[in-house]
Amino acid sequence: YRTFKKINEKTSLLGMGCMRLPVDSNDTVKEEETIRIIRDAIDGGVNYVDTAFMYHNGQSEKILGKALKDGYREKILLADKMPIWFAKDEDGMRTIFEKQMTRLDTDCIDMYLIHNVDRGVWKRVQKLNLLPYLEELKAAGRIRHIGFSFHDSYDFFLEVLDAYDWDFCQIQYNYMDEHTQAGTEGLKYAAAKGLPVIIMEPLRGGRLVNALPKAAKAIFASAEPHRSPAEWGLRWIWNHPEVTVVLSGMNDIAQVEENVRIASDATANALTEKDLEIFEKVKKSINQHMKVPCTGCGYCMPCPHGVDIPTCFAAYNTRYTDSFYSGMKAYIMCTTLKTNPTNASKCRQCGKCEKHCPQSIAIRQELKQVAKKMENPVYKVVRAISKRIGKY
Repeated sequence: YRTFKKINEKTSLLGMGCMRLPVDSNDTVKEEETIRIIRDAIDGGVNYVDTAFMYHNGQSEKILGKALKDGYREKILLADKMPIWFAKDEDGMRTIFEKQMTRLDTDCIDMYLIHNVDRGVWKRVQKLNLLPYLEELKAAGRIRHIGFSFHDSYDFFLEVLDAYDWDFCQIQYNYMDEHTQAGTEGLKYAAAKGLPVIIMEPLRGGRLVNALPKAAKAIFASAEPHRSPAEWGLRWIWNHPEVTVVLSGMNDIAQVEENVRIASDATANALTEKDLEIFEKVKKSINQHMKVPCTGCGYCMPCPHGVDIPTCFAAYNTRYTDSFYSGMKAYIMCTTLKTNPTNASKCRQCGKCEKHCPQSIAIRQELKQVAKKMENPVYKVVRAISKRIGKY
């Protein structure tokens, strides 16, 4: 546990993120399984649970509200976020908040954030007078602490941080993102101001575990002491004393048990020079293979033309980090063979997706590359055969 100095709260090093809950083939959250996972994490000592209005199209907030029944609500700090870009005016902003309270079935949200702050969102925050509204909610006891989650440049992070007397902030941070977005310098600056810092995307949506190049996996596998890629990644973040909580999107009990175990003995400044050299080798290997720095967060979705953008990028990256076969198999099975295909060539270059991408990816250009590389002669043959089988 580490202490939220500014607000005098003790929090677990490990937080439960509710953006990547277990789902069925129709993207419906598996309710009973999710409730077990959340409660198991809390029973294991996790006392910080994070959700958002848009996660799983609203299912996340609803199911979390159910999971926090039977005394579990009192055991945790509950975090939720205001997606100001969904509000047309101040009334719309208030409607969103009331809907969140109803979904969560609570009378108070402990940690309330302005979601996904970048330059465009920040202008909207000011236009709709969001901060005075949050202060109103805080005075009424409906929220306890005001913060923001951030996806933009380091310079703009400093601007936002200095613009208001925040209670805490949330940034993307992992061993591949030391010098992107807020980065290490932003982490240190926020901590120097006395702000607790919450970390999201510690493993880039699982990409730093499931989509590592074979060479990177081999580097971790041969390192001493023996640790899984997930453990190496989490310990790298917890090695920084400025970090308060690391959110992990755990979606099965095994992940909860592993992460609770790691967090139970993780300490700051514990990694050796030899350990840090391992990360440098792994980063070099990843950079040589990764094509698109997508974390799979889904903020770009839904695409008005039916492209499953995160899935297209995941398969494209897999082609280069794992093998041509693995990438093509993932692409064909997860986009083309759906009842309603979601492949990259359906992109009509409207640009809506790029307005919401936390990583500032040139999505339209990258989708062109995906279509060019993945929808190749092999793809066309498999698609034709699949159509015939489907008709039969």
